[in-house]
Amino acid sequence: MYVRQYCAEIDEAARNRMKLIVRSLAEQSGVTKQLKAENQMEWVRQMNACKAQAEEVVKTELIYD
Repeated sequence: MYVRQYCAEIDEAARNRMKLIVRSLAEQSGVTKQLKAENQMEWVRQMNACKAQAEEVVKTELIYD
């Protein structure tokens, strides 16, 4: 397998996994469309926290493993 192809596959897997994990963490944390409408800055803060957590999981699962 070529390096570029391998990297592209890992990138795609990481992006897909990120979407799933962020969605799940946001749901668990109660981050809703209503929160976004009522307090956009708090919504952004919470979504950024979910994204940071998801990045750590993905790095551990796909990149460092």
